[in-house]
Amino acid sequence: MTWDEPAARRVLRPPADYRLTASVRALTFSPYDPCARIVAGTLWWATRTPAGPATLTLRPEAGDLLAEGHGPGADWVVDRADAVAGLRDDLTGFAELAAAHPLVAELAVRHRGLRMPATGQVFPRVLRAVFEQKVTGTEAYRAYAATVRHFAEPAPGPFQPLLLPPDAARVAAAPYWVFHPFGVEQRRAETLRRAAALADRLDRCVDSAEATRRLTAIPGIGPWTAAEVVRVTYGDPDAVSVGDYHVPNTVAWALAGEARGDDARMLDLLAPFRGHRGRVCLLLAAAGIQAPRYGPRMPVRSFARF
Repeated sequence: MTWDEPAARRVLRPPADYRLTASVRALTFSPYDPCARIVAGTLWWATRTPAGPATLTLRPEAGDLLAEGHGPGADWVVDRADAVAGLRDDLTGFAELAAAHPLVAELAVRHRGLRMPATGQVFPRVLRAVFEQKVTGTEAYRAYAATVRHFAEPAPGPFQPLLLPPDAARVAAAPYWVFHPFGVEQRRAETLRRAAALADRLDRCVDSAEATRRLTAIPGIGPWTAAEVVRVTYGDPDAVSVGDYHVPNTVAWALAGEARGDDARMLDLLAPFRGHRGRVCLLLAAAGIQAPRYGPRMPVRSFARF
């Protein structure tokens, strides 16, 4: 068998209203992400597993979801394909919480097919989140893509060019100035290297609470970065990106009609949805809700604190 042929296969049966593309879009940084692509409604996701490199394909097929794995880690990714697809996302009790606000209740129904993925992979998400600190989305993506290509390792499977996320040990061993040509200053480079050196320990975290504690103990990683990581790694529906430039304004506008809000106001408005506060933010984003813009237009997700 070659890597072009799937080494493992599994048929998943999602709910009738499940939306694959919307659910797994969080796994891609852009339509051109070198490690993950959505093409013709199919997800191609490259990762490193305890068994070796792997590529997972998630493809709708006659109402089902076909999961196929390529490479030495094929069994690993196929075994957790339902989590990656968001099918382990637990919405228990959310409808009752959503009823506390008419807009949230409406969005919960309108986007009921949206699920939150849980990859179980910490370091690839740390890589992305650290690069997103205090810069525009475009700058963050350029740094991320350039770093992936610098450490380029082809991912298994027929979809090419698809690359594996950088190996944490290689990132930890790289001097900070390696990242400078990618637009990454020393502070973020050192933060990334510190996290990479602790990648094995981070991967052993049993839940998002433990991961948050360990992540925020790393100099250069704060609540914003930790929330960005655990939301996707563990599918944490309560993870709120405190310190984001835009999210507090969005929440204040959507839930209270206030054009501007700070972190404290955001958390106050989200308090009735505790347990699913991050899910509410996700629904607002899915609906394209934004606070009115005053002054020069600013790129989405810019100037996030760490």
